[in-house]
Amino acid sequence: MISSMTGFGRGEVTVDHITASAEVRTVNSRFLEVNSRLPRTLSLRENDVKELIRTKFVRGKINIVLNVIHENENEVPLKINASAARAYHKLLTDLRKAVKIQEKVSLDHLLKFPEVLEIDEFDKDDEHDWSLAQKALTIALDETVVMRKKEGGELLKDLSARVKVINRVIDDIERMAKERLPEEKSRLEERLKNLLTDQSVIDSKRLELELALFVDKLDVTEECVRFRSHNKFFLEALTNEEAAGRKLNFLVQEMNREANTIGAKANSAEIAHRVVSIKEELEKIREQLQNIE
Repeated sequence: MISSMTGFGRGEVTVDHITASAEVRTVNSRFLEVNSRLPRTLSLRENDVKELIRTKFVRGKINIVLNVIHENENEVPLKINASAARAYHKLLTDLRKAVKIQEKVSLDHLLKFPEVLEIDEFDKDDEHDWSLAQKALTIALDETVVMRKKEGGELLKDLSARVKVINRVIDDIERMAKERLPEEKSRLEERLKNLLTDQSVIDSKRLELELALFVDKLDVTEECVRFRSHNKFFLEALTNEEAAGRKLNFLVQEMNREANTIGAKANSAEIAHRVVSIKEELEKIREQLQNIE
């Protein structure tokens, strides 16, 4: 079944006071585009994230946000920058001596400088963090796949209904074209007789041949048969498991080509009006296909 390229999913995994969360947002795109925002500990995992996404999606713009939070009570997410602390202590001691202040440099003075205590992102836990993040991301991707398939199911209903409408119009066009052929032939014969009043110069066999060739040019049966074939393949592609967006776009182009040929050959205002209605449906289908994977 076809899938939409619009979807959202979220996943979260917590193990040993470490929580990994992932959010996935997807929109339509001609190709597969992946934008990921990762914590510093997973900055080297960007390619791994892309490989995981390729197992789920073929097309679409994919936005990923991954977070890993350490909540262990025995671990404080800060570390001491000893070199900065010593540098600030020396600077404050020199300043105290320079202005002849008796008060000694205390810990309170050093803690006023934010560089003394730095955020510790637990770089050593990269493998464990990635394992949890991968599980969270997989959950989010699976949720996104489900949402995209649900929306794809709604698009399938709409597209199938429009193709069936087009099929009915094609049937009408073929019937009308066949009914017009004898009438068109008689009309042409009458016009030729009026133009060539001297019957002795008319070669009846050649006239019949020319009329047959002309009437054959008005026949749209071949185009109608090809159009129905395109419609059949279109409906089959909608229910295939593989991504069919590009194939469906190609088939719509071929349908539009057949519609133009029918309109040019038919030489009928009624048929031309129905061709316009077909092209309107094809345009609506083309718009819907922009969001199909």
